[in-house]
Amino acid sequence: MNRPKILIADEPTGNLDPQTSVGIMKLLDRINKRDTTVIMATHDQTIVDQMRKRVLELDQGNLVRDQVRGVYGTA
Repeated sequence: MNRPKILIADEPTGNLDPQTSVGIMKLLDRINKRDTTVIMATHDQTIVDQMRKRVLELDQGNLVRDQVRGVYGTA
């Protein structure tokens, strides 16, 4: 499968150095621009704040926030 409709990435930058993390995020952004939906779970505030993509926040399995150009937390 070379062009999936959806790509799920669970903590794709976890335990990586900052330079490698940036490379991974650029790759995921390129994939997204080719019409693949990228669903990513992360606790990395810097990545979320820099990407400014849609943010869905779950709390105990319930959707508590859906923000189009979201940031980490409720800011």
